[in-house]
Amino acid sequence: MNGKQLRLGIDLGGTSAKVGVVDEHAKVLHAVSVPTSEDFDKAADDMAIAARQAARLAGMEITDFPFAGAGVPSMINPATGRMVFANNTGWHDAPMREALEKRLGIPVKLANDADCALLAEAKAGAAQGFAHALMLTLGTGVGSAMIINGHLFPGGDGMGMEAGHLPLVAGGYPCTCGASGCLEAYVSATGLAAIAREMLAEHPHSALNASNMKLTGRTIFGAAEQGDRAATLIIDRYCEYLAQGIGGLITVFRPQVLVIGGGISHAGPPLFDRLNARVPKYIFAYEQIGGPDMRPAALGNDAGIVGAAFLDQA
Repeated sequence: MNGKQLRLGIDLGGTSAKVGVVDEHAKVLHAVSVPTSEDFDKAADDMAIAARQAARLAGMEITDFPFAGAGVPSMINPATGRMVFANNTGWHDAPMREALEKRLGIPVKLANDADCALLAEAKAGAAQGFAHALMLTLGTGVGSAMIINGHLFPGGDGMGMEAGHLPLVAGGYPCTCGASGCLEAYVSATGLAAIAREMLAEHPHSALNASNMKLTGRTIFGAAEQGDRAATLIIDRYCEYLAQGIGGLITVFRPQVLVIGGGISHAGPPLFDRLNARVPKYIFAYEQIGGPDMRPAALGNDAGIVGAAFLDQA
């Protein structure tokens, strides 16, 4: 490791890629963000440029780092390092590890972005101190990750887990993966907006029907706080779907803690109070054996960078 014990992490998102230099205490010291191009090669070029810029901000060169960690929104083939199916970027079998290694000249460790987020929370956030943790990230899509016995759960084939694509509603909303009725189609930010559009047809006087109003977690939860009845009903329905998904996952995996990240988690008590009231009824034998603590992620937008930087400890 370099003399300053610094690490390099890359967090690739659907709209932007963030690269950061991270210290041994999981603190991001310097970060650079670039838009995510739809063109794979340009996206890889831009990430490499951003990585060099972040390194220079720390007074270092890329070759001063023993590796770069990268979190990407896709299942990863552990044998090839390829992004198997990134349904929110439109890339299939994309050779991300190879592309970054070629451009950076150092080894690259690749993982799913939700895996990186949970690794960061276990290192220095909401899952710290727990040997068994489950995480859902509620953003444009739904990411999921699990730690068992202190290590990321890779799945039997090393592809990780995609709880966002568990079937939830037969014949339900279409999902970006090509199926319908997935958990992601209902509890992502996109799913929340879909629920809102469906319900607002029955509530024409809601403030959410204003022509300049975007249906986002922020606007819907904000309207509910202002007493908008339609917004409250939308959130209640959304939380019912989310509680079903969470209850099922808890029943199967029995984690010690469940961490919820992503933009929707920023709603705070209006979200978590509803989940605490609803999730128990979907957990098998809850009255006899209880369930885990549910808490918001603590590291915010830094989680992806931090987790990627510590992938050698996964």
